Amino acid sequence: MIEKQLEDYTTNHKNEALVITIVVEDREEQLIVFRGFTSSLSQGTPADPEEPVIPKGAEIKSIDRVKAPYNPQNPEYIDRGLSWSEFQLLLQA
Repeated sequence: MIEKQLEDYTTNHKNEALVITIVVEDREEQLIVFRGFTSSLSQGTPADPEEPVIPKGAEIKSIDRVKAPYNPQNPEYIDRGLSWSEFQLLLQA
């Protein structure tokens, strides 16, 4: 459900990408969500688009909003270090 909300956000905000840090079983992983699709930056992304990239039980540590297209060498941040609860306020707006 969270992954779908993030993907929907980027579908509606095509000039943004989301760089998300999650914690899964005591290890951090980074994801990117852009134009309705989620990909892992630190692990393999499932080949099946129906398989979630954010595993059950994962905790969102932070969300960075960046200008699209995302350039990992020189990201242009719109907002950094948002918590899930802070980001939910954007979803409601």
